[in-house]
Amino acid sequence: MAAGPAVVYHYLGDWTAIKLRWNLTVDRAEQNRLTDLAADCPNVPVTVTSTD
Repeated sequence: MAAGPAVVYHYLGDWTAIKLRWNLTVDRAEQNRLTDLAADCPNVPVTVTSTD
């Protein structure tokens, strides 16, 4: 069973927030894939809580 678009959008937002929060690296392939997947997502802000 495939996930609906809303689930994918939420997952991508969480994935991005975690990467930013923990200053994790993203290689070119991951960045390209995330960008491709996010292209159809609604423009919704992602909240990131700093670890500093």
